Amino acid sequence: MRNNTGLPNRARGARSRGLPEADLPKHRQVFESLLYAIQSGVYTPGDRLPSEAELGKTFLASRITVAKAVNELQRLGLVSRRAGAGTYVVPSKQNSGRVFGLLIPDLGRTEIFEPICHGMLRSPLAAVHSLLWGHAMGESKKQEEEAEHLCHHYIAQKVSGVFFAPLEFTPHKDVFNRRIAGALDRAGIPIVLLDRCIAAYPERSRYDLVGIDNRRAGFQITRHLLQLGAKRIAFVAKPLSAPTVEARIAGYREALYSAGLCISENLVRFGDPEDRSFIRSVMDDCRPDAIVCANDLTAAKLMHGLLEIGIRIPEEVRMVGLDDVRYASMLPVPLTTHHQNCGDIGAVAMSAMLERIEHSNLPTRDILLQTRLVVRKSCGASLPLGN
Repeated sequence: MRNNTGLPNRARGARSRGLPEADLPKHRQVFESLLYAIQSGVYTPGDRLPSEAELGKTFLASRITVAKAVNELQRLGLVSRRAGAGTYVVPSKQNSGRVFGLLIPDLGRTEIFEPICHGMLRSPLAAVHSLLWGHAMGESKKQEEEAEHLCHHYIAQKVSGVFFAPLEFTPHKDVFNRRIAGALDRAGIPIVLLDRCIAAYPERSRYDLVGIDNRRAGFQITRHLLQLGAKRIAFVAKPLSAPTVEARIAGYREALYSAGLCISENLVRFGDPEDRSFIRSVMDDCRPDAIVCANDLTAAKLMHGLLEIGIRIPEEVRMVGLDDVRYASMLPVPLTTHHQNCGDIGAVAMSAMLERIEHSNLPTRDILLQTRLVVRKSCGASLPLGN
């Protein structure tokens, strides 16, 4: 059954592919429906798309919204606009199918990366392409060599691009990250960075990056604690963390400064959150009434340690994390955190890679997705203000 635009009913919304249509912005609903119609053969090369006015009536959307969706199709090389004649489907250079490499040393260790990869696979743009997942990384001390070996494997395979999540927590991570990027550069293989940059914050490399605004997330989660009455807020992270953590610390400090609190004290502490002596030093030296953790994994380990030494959460110290991984709500004290949509990061990364291949002269881009606060028990939001 077709509607007056020629679109079959199943192509009118993202729901036809199992995606929650209500969760997508309107222009994405229009874009994905048109993309599905092109990929499924409803519209073939040379066919004229319905006018923007017709599409607006079909999707109950404004001309501006429809134009945004059509512009995205044009950027991907799927349609072309002819002055005075309309928009037409063109033969896509992408239809031959490309092979991309995933170079993610922390895959299987850091929980955000698996849903990011699944987001790539579920993207309608990935339908004709393949992803090489490489092999599982071994012990932490071997990660650097294994990551570099996988890089050269992808070069030998002549992949069309590499999605790279730079190394962290290893002694020579910066050297190996630069060597990997340099090898891919020499091979002429585009790179899209996932979650983090290879340069130390606030420096920036020349590769596209898809992730979240970590500085803003650090600011917002710290401001939440301040609004609950916290006055001495510590920040805890592991040594050799990715540049994302430094960005979160910058946001944390900005929130303290905005609240008129002293930021000269050493309330930022780097250490092993499972080390009881480190935990006691944080509590004794910082005397915090709240702790911002660099991520949910750090928060989970620190929470267990605090509870084991008899510190009550949130009554004695409030706690928050960042990322909203799956187990955050299942910790002994459900964790307040900032949620990032990892699936969307993967889908946007695929789009960024295809755009980079088609338009190699694009300026370097930071594509930062929004996060949102998720309030649970650990922050003490239900306690009397200031307790």
